[in-house]
This record gives sequence, structure tokens and C-alpha cells, in this order.
Amino acid sequence: MTSTDALIRELADRTELADLVARHSVWADERCYDETDQLFTEDVVVVSPRGQVHGIATLVELVRSGDDRYVRTLHNKSNLVIDLDGDTATVRAHDIAVFVIDDKTEAVAAGFHRYGARRTEGGWRFDRLEITPIALTEALDRAL
Repeated sequence: MTSTDALIRELADRTELADLVARHSVWADERCYDETDQLFTEDVVVVSPRGQVHGIATLVELVRSGDDRYVRTLHNKSNLVIDLDGDTATVRAHDIAVFVIDDKTEAVAAGFHRYGARRTEGGWRFDRLEITPIALTEALDRAL
């Protein structure tokens, strides 16, 4: 592979991984759980303040268990740092999320998302996600 081909491949990988992070927010906010396999590997491991799960089915179950707590959510990820290593990668992102609890109460959470990813036949997929909260409003603490 020429250096130009390698650069194009790296840029394509970075773009696909950044898009995957954005799609993770849309997946959560629009509750697109039927698209979970387009984001995560079947053996994904997720560690979050709500618990640790292994596999797509338990991930969806964990996320759905909080659906009735919020009218809407809006996640905004930024400051992506993507480290490529062949067919694996790590992605770090800052996440700020607004949780609409009812028509008078919103809560805000801020934290770090650390993703592990690997290239699959269908493209890049996350095989690990660790969510580390940094700041939570009191309303969110009540909601969790």
C-alpha cells in the first residue's frame, strides 16, 4: 500500500469512527434499538453508572429500562480522540446530555465515553464502552 493509500485508509477509518460516535447519540436519543447491531458487536461490553452488561440484548435491555424515566434525551459528543491500531481502535469523547424528566424538569449529565472498536465485515463496530460521569445535576440523581 502506498503512503497515499495508507493516508486515505486512515482518514476513511477516522471518519467512519467519528460517524459511529454520532450515530450512538442518535441511537440513544431516538431510541433506534433495532439498529444496535450497526453500532455494536454482538459481544459488546458496556460499563456505565447503571451497571455492566455483555452483549447486544442486555445492552438494549439496560437502555430500555430507563426509557420511561425520560420524555426525551439529547446527547452531544465532542472532543473526539481516535487512536487507530490496524483493525482495532479506541475513541474517547466528552458527552453532555440533557434528560427531559417532565415538562418542568430537565437534568444534565456530563462525562467521558471511552469506546473500543474493531473492524468487522460490516464496518467498524464498538466492542466496548465505558461511561464515566463527571457531573450530574440533582434532578438526574433523582432520576437514576
